[in-house]
Amino acid sequence: MKKLLIANWKANPDSPAHALALARKIHAGIPLSKGVDVVIAPPFPFLQLVGGALTRAELGAQDLFWEDLGPYTGEVSWRQLKHFGVKYAIIGHSERRALLGETDEMVNKKVRAALEAGIAPVLCVGEPKEVRKSGIAAAKRYVAAELEKDLAGVHGGRIAIAYEPIWAIGTGTPDSPKSAAEMIHYIRERVSRGLRDKLRILYGGSLSAKNADAFLKELEIGGALVGGASLNPRDFIKIINSAKHYG
Repeated sequence: MKKLLIANWKANPDSPAHALALARKIHAGIPLSKGVDVVIAPPFPFLQLVGGALTRAELGAQDLFWEDLGPYTGEVSWRQLKHFGVKYAIIGHSERRALLGETDEMVNKKVRAALEAGIAPVLCVGEPKEVRKSGIAAAKRYVAAELEKDLAGVHGGRIAIAYEPIWAIGTGTPDSPKSAAEMIHYIRERVSRGLRDKLRILYGGSLSAKNADAFLKELEIGGALVGGASLNPRDFIKIINSAKHYG
C-alpha cells in the first residue's frame, strides 16, 4: 500500500497569494508516476484556491462540523467541504482538543459524519508528556482509551489514523521510529477488523526532511501527518521522495 502524506498547514500562510504559491511549488515536486499519495490541507479560506492548483494531490480540510447546514455559527459543514472537492479531513488534532476543548464525543461525531459524507477522516490520537513519562504501557492505555471513544460505532470505511504523541508536536523532538512503529502496530491491533484492510496509520510530531526516511521505511508506519515541514516546499518534496521508495 502506498504511503500517505498529509500536509497540515494549520493557520498558515498569511495570504491567498502565498497559499497558492506554496501549493504550486509543492505540486510541481510531486512525481508524475508517484508511489505515494499526497494530501494538502490548507486553512478553510484557501480551500478553493489551493484545490484548483492540485491535480497530483488530493485536497484536505483541517476540521469539519458533524451537522449539516443550519444555525452553527463559525462552523464549516461537511456538505460545504464536499463542494470544494475535499477528500480528507483532519479530526481530533491535539491542538483543537487542548485549545478549543474538543472532546472525544465531539471527535466521534465528526468521524462518523465524515464517513457518511464520503470524506476520509484522519483521526489524530496521542499521549501527553506526563503520560509518556510513565512508560510505553501507560501511553498505550491512553491511546487505546482515545480509540475506543473516538471510533465508537465505527466498524468500516475509508479512514486514516495519525499517531501524534503530543509531547513531540512542534518541539523538534520526535518519537523514535522504532517506538512510533510499536505504537502504530498496537493501534492497528486495537481497531475493529472491518477497518484494518484499508487503514493507513501515520506518524506525526516533529517529522522533518532530515528524519522522515527513518520513519517512513518502517513497515508499520503508513505515512506521515506533516506540520511545519509542509510549509517549506523543498523540505516537503524531500519527504515525498522518501515516501515513494517505501510504498
